[in-house]
Amino acid sequence: MARATLVISLAILSLLYVFSHHNAAAAAAVPSIGNSFIRASCGTTTYPNLCISSLSAYASTIRKSPRQLVTAALSVCVDRAESSKQHIQKLIKFNGLKRREYAALKDCLEVITEGVDRLSKSAQELKKMGRAGGPEYFWHMSNLQTWVSAALTDDNTCMDGFAGRAMDGRVKTSIRARMTNVAQVTSNALALCNQFAGKF
Repeated sequence: MARATLVISLAILSLLYVFSHHNAAAAAAVPSIGNSFIRASCGTTTYPNLCISSLSAYASTIRKSPRQLVTAALSVCVDRAESSKQHIQKLIKFNGLKRREYAALKDCLEVITEGVDRLSKSAQELKKMGRAGGPEYFWHMSNLQTWVSAALTDDNTCMDGFAGRAMDGRVKTSIRARMTNVAQVTSNALALCNQFAGKF
C-alpha cells in the first residue's frame, strides 16, 4: 500500500514538473515571438535600433500583431512627448533665461502640446478602426497617418526655434536632446503606421 502511494505521488510530481516546465517554456516563447516580429518590422524604419529598444518592453503584448505594434509605438510617442512637454514647462519657470530662450520655449511648449494632442488622437483613432478592410478602416487610417505626420512636424518646429549660435547653451542642448528623441520615435511610429496601412 505504501509503495503504491509512493508510486502515485512520484507520478503526480513528474506530471506537475512536466506541466510547469512546458508552461514556463511557452511563456518564455511569447516575448521571443514578439521580439522577432518587432525586429523584422523595425527594419523598415529610419531609426531601427531605437525602434527595437523602445518597443521591446511590449513584446509579450505585441506578439505578431501589426495593430498592437502600432498601438505600442503610439504609446511610446505619447509618453515621450508628454515628458518633454513637462520638461519645457519646468524650464520656462527658471530665472535667468535669455529673452530669446524664453520666447523659443513658449513657442515650443505650444507646438509640443499640439503634438501630444495629435498623438493621443491617433491612438484613439486606431481603436476606432474596426476590422481591417472594413468600410471606415481607411478613413480612420488616413486620419491617424495625418495626425502622426503633423506631430512629427511639430517636433521639428520646436527645434527650429533654437537654431543659430546665439541660442547655444544648456537650454538648447536639453531641448534638442529631448525633441530629437521624440521626433525619432514619432518618425518610427509613422513608418510602422504606413507599413500597417500597406497590408490592406
